[in-house]
Amino acid sequence: MHVLTILDHPNQNSFCTAVAQRFMDGVITSGHTVECADLHAEGFNPLWQQNDIAPGHDPAAEAALQREQARITRADALCFVFPLFWWGMPAMTKGWMDRVFQWGWAYDQLSDPNTSLLKPRPTLLLVPAGARSDEIETKGYRTALETIWLQGTLGYFGCNPRKLELLCGSEGSDTRRQKLLQTSFHAGKSICELIQD
Repeated sequence: MHVLTILDHPNQNSFCTAVAQRFMDGVITSGHTVECADLHAEGFNPLWQQNDIAPGHDPAAEAALQREQARITRADALCFVFPLFWWGMPAMTKGWMDRVFQWGWAYDQLSDPNTSLLKPRPTLLLVPAGARSDEIETKGYRTALETIWLQGTLGYFGCNPRKLELLCGSEGSDTRRQKLLQTSFHAGKSICELIQD
């Protein structure tokens, strides 16, 4: 299995970067291969533009998108790593999805969001969150995020099965952060089990 990890954080020393690395370590430990799309380090442009709607005006931009699409095509599984940002995903991740999962390449229908032009592939969201898990649960934030991301956005792109792993308390103690990194490692090590869930 080949796993593509999409990382969104501008700081190479961030907790998100550590989460992505531990996840990929887990994937490799299980005998699989990994590829990392480090969106900030690679300078991905997240701005949705006219050329994304009507290609043909910017060959360099089109080539960049085709490289990202080729990464997805190669992947048997996807993992997104980004911080929970104002109860959503940061602009870089959203822009990557807006631009890369193009109409006519990833999807072309609206009647059944679980049907896609892309092959089904397990998809995991590893999302560090500063908030406590009890706060996220009792206030309904987890349900809202699952509705938006799992039932909505990712349903159009062949991401099936899909799972959200909120890494709550990521700004807590070193002990807490180490536990979350261990969760990330286990998620990588057991990525195949997501198919069976």
